[in-house]
Amino acid sequence: MNRKLRYGMIGGGKDAFIGAVHRIATNMDGLIELKCGALSINPDIAVDSGKSLFLEEERIYLNYQEMILKESRLPENKRIDFITIVTPNFAHFAPAMMALEYGFNVVIEKPIAFTLTEAKQLQQKVNETGLTLCLTHTYSGYPMVKQARAMVADGVFGKIRKVWVEYPQGWLSKLTEKEGNAQAAWRTDPTKSGKSGSMGDIGTHAAHLAEYISGLQITELCADLNTMVTGRALDDDGNILLHFNNGAAGVLMASQVAAGEENALKIRIYGEKGGLEWYQHEPNTLLVKWLDAPAQILRAGTNYTNWLSTYATHNARVPGGHPEGYLEAFANIYRNFALTLTAKMNGTMPSKEMLDFPSVQDGVRGMAFIDVAVASAQSDKKWTKFEI
Repeated sequence: MNRKLRYGMIGGGKDAFIGAVHRIATNMDGLIELKCGALSINPDIAVDSGKSLFLEEERIYLNYQEMILKESRLPENKRIDFITIVTPNFAHFAPAMMALEYGFNVVIEKPIAFTLTEAKQLQQKVNETGLTLCLTHTYSGYPMVKQARAMVADGVFGKIRKVWVEYPQGWLSKLTEKEGNAQAAWRTDPTKSGKSGSMGDIGTHAAHLAEYISGLQITELCADLNTMVTGRALDDDGNILLHFNNGAAGVLMASQVAAGEENALKIRIYGEKGGLEWYQHEPNTLLVKWLDAPAQILRAGTNYTNWLSTYATHNARVPGGHPEGYLEAFANIYRNFALTLTAKMNGTMPSKEMLDFPSVQDGVRGMAFIDVAVASAQSDKKWTKFEI
């Protein structure tokens, strides 16, 4: 196969911000092209959005059912290869399941579903069909996050003992959902977002990053979830103690009422011999600390092949000193997914670097994290087991 991958998008019309981010990410490497869409539940917005993206008129759909059904009937040389789902949480499962049932690979926004039960059903369907599902935990796409993971996996820090991860935002410090902010409205609505607010929205990112870099799994936690803004229906702040499967201890903080903060995601991991620190506001830098030597500053760049892992250099796009950020990290997720999908379609084995993107298994663990965190916060026990 020597062509671009073709995809359709569900959600992400001109009234939504994340759809545009996905489209920029898919365009960055020239491997993927948008061919169709059911871009909004509002027919006028769906049509206007499709036209503004220069989609063929007959491939601008008014609902995802019509899109999946009609696209599945197209000849192989025209039919899409995968579907991207960028709807609110409550509208993830049904289109994802239908897409898999009709033979389409899936890219989906996190969290993967509305409930853990739905996530498990998607996992079962992926296993049955052999199709590929990618979950856009964007922060795992940064080159220096991948460098951190590789160093931990290589054992340079010894046994991991401590994990600190924090994700403070300030955008929900007021009752913004009552002020006409559509993003705030659905994220704070339990019928659309799910049983948790801050932990479901950004806490899942922090938990995924902690497990991704450390290579460990959370086994139990002790959660304190808070609703700081009067009148809000879901938690907007939380603090969680963590235990990992190697005996390491951890701390996770996620808050959307940290007034003045933007997206200040930060992680620190320490082992017997040293540790590391990565901060999203300075994503091209990884600070490496040693027990018996001066600290090191590692920088992202395609020219640092003698210093960085293949995972980092595979996901770096320019020489050191040229900033790469959120959009490039997002594009790395899509590129690795696209390279994996193309390899499978060609009957070849994807490389380990290509396969390095969040999967349906990460989605299931993310939903379990939400369930366990909420259960822990409501319990009078100190520790709640992380069970799936």
